[in-house]
Amino acid sequence: MIRIDQYKSPVGKAPGLEEIAKFLKVDSRSVRVCRLVRRSLDARRGHEPQFVMVLDVELADEAQYLKRKNKPQGVHEKAEVPFFTPPALGHRAAEHPVPVVVGLGPAGLFCGLMLARAGLKPLVIERGDPVEERSRKVDTFWQQKSLDPESNVQFGEGGAGTFSDGKLNTLIKDKEQLGRLVLTEMVRAGAPEEILYEAKPHIGTDRLQGMVRQIREEIRALGGTVRFRTRLLDLEPVDQTLLRATITDGATQEQIETDALFLCIGHSARDTFSMLEQRGVEMTAKAFAMGVRVEHLQSWIDQARYHAYADRLRKEAGPADYKVTYTASNGRGVYSFCMCPGGTVVASASEEGRLVTNGMSRYARDGKNANSALIVTVTPEDYLPYAQKENDVLAGVRMQRDLERRAFLLGGGAYQAPVQRVEDFHLKRASHSFGVVEPTYTAGVTPADLWEILPEFMGQALDEGLHAFEKSIHGFDHPDALLTGIESRTSSPVRILRDPLTLMSSLKGLYPVGEGAGYAGGIMSAAIDGIKAARAYLARWAE
Repeated sequence: MIRIDQYKSPVGKAPGLEEIAKFLKVDSRSVRVCRLVRRSLDARRGHEPQFVMVLDVELADEAQYLKRKNKPQGVHEKAEVPFFTPPALGHRAAEHPVPVVVGLGPAGLFCGLMLARAGLKPLVIERGDPVEERSRKVDTFWQQKSLDPESNVQFGEGGAGTFSDGKLNTLIKDKEQLGRLVLTEMVRAGAPEEILYEAKPHIGTDRLQGMVRQIREEIRALGGTVRFRTRLLDLEPVDQTLLRATITDGATQEQIETDALFLCIGHSARDTFSMLEQRGVEMTAKAFAMGVRVEHLQSWIDQARYHAYADRLRKEAGPADYKVTYTASNGRGVYSFCMCPGGTVVASASEEGRLVTNGMSRYARDGKNANSALIVTVTPEDYLPYAQKENDVLAGVRMQRDLERRAFLLGGGAYQAPVQRVEDFHLKRASHSFGVVEPTYTAGVTPADLWEILPEFMGQALDEGLHAFEKSIHGFDHPDALLTGIESRTSSPVRILRDPLTLMSSLKGLYPVGEGAGYAGGIMSAAIDGIKAARAYLARWAE
């Protein structure tokens, strides 16, 4: 197979075999197969918009062609990297305790799937509901302000990413093609095939839910057990090889002994963090980020990114997105995160009396507004006022909770969110009404002054960042753009330490996995980490 790294084609025109043959300078009859591997849009000013593609091509005589000295730039032999395949353990699986997976977000789904395919019949527990019931609970919360602390935007089958834009890109290096494996499994589970080649793939919250169900049912079909409304209460060592997990369904408690517990709990499982600290599991505070959700008219973003071709490209390439970053004068990084074209700002609380925001888009991305987290780096030094003891690894959690409580009160209670026009934010005055951008937050809003709840360093950095981003995205600092507080759950404020080779924590048999453990930052990286953890455990069987 031959790979073409930089093939450029006008938007709206897919290259045929004759065009590929002409590019490679070969007879069209020698081109047997051409497969699109990756596609990104180049809509920079100064030229017609075009797709930049990576293509895999099969030729009749590839060995001879690769010897040519006049090959086009970017053409080379494709390096084949086989997908990870779990070993089939067969009857040996009965010789070991059943592995336990805690959490059914991306990390837990893919960890459980790999274990089940190896024949280990894992027990997978999830504190929230199946995705179907969870979706109903979330809708009820948004409409009636009735929160279920165990099943919400943060907790439940599919994880926090289920109610997001469903972005499937990642910045991690992936020489082992584990990301490609994740995408391939998602397509098998019902995701659109375009996620295999789009440079910025997304699936949308509506399609993501169906995919999650399919993977769950495959785990069950392979002999695994999936239990909902069940959470981990306690964890302790039995001996050098076994752990004892105490779990509950809310009515009864049960103890299970296992030689492997995969902790895929997500970034909001604060009670589990506390339990692990009490059990002496080694953890450390880590930097993360907090801020607000910023909303603009999607048409502004399309115009700023697509320029004169906005109408055409929105139809052919979808609504425009953006990614911005800036270093403020106080040294803080300010950047966008989880940008949702044509999306909605959603109520995402998981605790009573605290307010959390997030962003969500459906697959069509056809909403009037664009939104994104606009967040500021927060360091362990910022947590110190919240520390209750020396080296308090949970001080960052207390800081999150404090800002969430302040946002809840500023919004007037009942999970209404405080919202401020950008012009008013710059002038440090409360908003009393809104302009051309109308808030989309799902549980109601209250015009307010976000400076009342934001730490000074965060407000200052956001104030500068809004001005700075206007230089690259016209309309970003528009007076009527909106800020909604507070975005506090971008990632875990703690890291559960693990051995880089075995991936086990200081408690033998405990595998900290994914976002909650501090080793991932999105759907894809969490799913990849779940596969890595399962692979590390399966490698023990070969010892």
